[in-house]
Amino acid sequence: MSSSVSIGNNNGVAVVTIDNPPVNALSFHVRELLMQALVSLRDEPSVAAIAITCAGRTFVAGADITEFGKPVRQPDLRALVAMLETIAKPTVAAIHGTALGGGLELALGCHFRVADTGAKLGLPEVKLGLLPGGGGTVRLPRLVGPLKALSMIVSGTPIVAAEALADGLVDAVFDGDLIAQAVSIAADMVAKGGPFTPVRDRNDRLDQANLPAFDKQAAALSKKARGLEAPIACAQSVRNALTLPFDEALAAERDLFVKLVAGDQSRAQRHLFFAERQAAKIAGKDVVRRKIARVGVIGAGTMGGGIAMAFANGGLPVTLLETTQEALQRGLTTIDKNYAVSAMRGSLSEDAKRQRLALFKGSTDYADLTDCDLIVEAVFEEMAVKKEVFGRLDAVAKPGAILATNTSYLDVNEIAASTSRPQDLLGMHFFSPANVMKLLEIVRADKTSPDVLATIADLARRIGKVPVVVGVCHGFVGNRMLAARGSELEPLLLEGATPRQVDQAFTDFGWPMGPFQMVDLAGLDIGWRNRKARGQTADIADTLCEQGHFGQKTGSGFYRYEDSSRTPLLNPEVEALIRDKAAGNGIAPRTIGTKEIIERTLYPMINEGAKILEEGIAARASDIDVVWVNGYGFPVGKGGPMFWASLEGVDKIIRRLDHWHQQTGKDVFRVAPLLRQMAETGSWDGAAG
Repeated sequence: MSSSVSIGNNNGVAVVTIDNPPVNALSFHVRELLMQALVSLRDEPSVAAIAITCAGRTFVAGADITEFGKPVRQPDLRALVAMLETIAKPTVAAIHGTALGGGLELALGCHFRVADTGAKLGLPEVKLGLLPGGGGTVRLPRLVGPLKALSMIVSGTPIVAAEALADGLVDAVFDGDLIAQAVSIAADMVAKGGPFTPVRDRNDRLDQANLPAFDKQAAALSKKARGLEAPIACAQSVRNALTLPFDEALAAERDLFVKLVAGDQSRAQRHLFFAERQAAKIAGKDVVRRKIARVGVIGAGTMGGGIAMAFANGGLPVTLLETTQEALQRGLTTIDKNYAVSAMRGSLSEDAKRQRLALFKGSTDYADLTDCDLIVEAVFEEMAVKKEVFGRLDAVAKPGAILATNTSYLDVNEIAASTSRPQDLLGMHFFSPANVMKLLEIVRADKTSPDVLATIADLARRIGKVPVVVGVCHGFVGNRMLAARGSELEPLLLEGATPRQVDQAFTDFGWPMGPFQMVDLAGLDIGWRNRKARGQTADIADTLCEQGHFGQKTGSGFYRYEDSSRTPLLNPEVEALIRDKAAGNGIAPRTIGTKEIIERTLYPMINEGAKILEEGIAARASDIDVVWVNGYGFPVGKGGPMFWASLEGVDKIIRRLDHWHQQTGKDVFRVAPLLRQMAETGSWDGAAG
């Protein structure tokens, strides 16, 4: 047969091998050849059993996502699995690497499944705004039970081989020659004789007496969906497996899949899937990466400690530097407490906790950074302080060491000029908490060497971050657009909206929290300090800061917080302050609706994104989407601000921006030429400078 699907014979056991690099996706040409192979083997007298395996580093890691939303070419996965279930001879799936999505659904069509000890199995379609469309929601409950299936499918999180064995998803786990083991099991099954029951006919784990427990768990999971359709559809489809005959449940699964795949949410989530992979690609494949064996982090505060943890979580030893022993000990104690909390919650074993803590070396001496391959500065956000740090690093860092600043706003080119090695310096903008948040803005300075950029992009993935390369400007991509989003927040308050009303509009849109809740959480003093450095003011926020109200950490900000609680309560003092400021500015309060709140905050943000593309600060519109979804909580189901703009209608956005620009004359409403170009062409392509 073709090199994509080949057949071998081992003493009457046919070994069918799929070879479709890099991840053996079930593309049409693979499905077609696999169907032909299985049909021929089903009817071949010399073949007593069939083992399905894959070449390369993994079993089938999923369907071909590029085919989603296009006309279905037969055989589709459903037809392939259905045909597999007609084979009376014992069939065995030999799983190594990952069996995900369509790969696991293919394996569920076999009578038996064996796995390598390092294998992972799962149905992650929910992360693409979908549900398993090849029978996964109907077959998986028959092996692992409805509650376990519900958990796996709604979360989309794979399980390891040992767990799959305990749950009944696989029949055996081996550490060794997996194909030989699969052939041996197939031969044993032949010797024992049939009949061999397909998964579709195994109903012993579908006890409807468990329906109340199922509905309770499904309701709890649905609450976490935050407006996403796919998790709810997944839960419904698994419930159908419990309450409907197999073929009816299978048909219902297909109907739900077709509806989801055509919807905006799945389109948005598939866009993000490809966007993250595109953002991680750095020009210059042949660039030799530098070796990163030890990392130094300067500053053991909230940000520096989180950054240090991010590297330790990725298995890298870290030298953590502070100016005083007291500050260093405080930082190390916080790190220890953070890991202790993870261990207490069960997300980290005690052994793993000890291993990670052993990676930290504390110091107050810059000379202890001489063996570091990467040194990240995470000190106070002031240019003079940053320059002093890098001046000292210039004297102690070894040749070839990469120097990085964690600045959120400052000019990385100016920082690089304070060293004798600007080619080795770039920005690594982590997001707080740095050990949790996925985004890493990699700031490319004018003289940053290509190998430095490529090394840090690879390192970001190594420590579980989503890297996006951006250029130098105030605030880079994320914070620059955040400033545009926030430009109308105080005017909205002065004109009649309340902080709670604005925040409600945001959470209804799908944000995890509103802008006033967010600033209270981060601390009003951060924005205050930044405004003062730039000669800017904000009537309401500045007054709150002058009164010592910095948000949650002081018990009051735009909201009140009682007894160290994080629950925001109405703050009558703020409402009175808003009324006084409005009166002082001669503004008569009026009723402001949710639609206006969203348009006056998000439309300027999209407009700023267009300017960022024009200036070449971001290479692609999809990079901006990756930044905002992974760093700022833009709703996943809307695909990021630039993707959402195409759903919202760029013409509509331009009309509203033009209207507000005519009314106010504010530059934030001045329509970017690229936004008008997008309205004409329907594409952001070719926008970056």
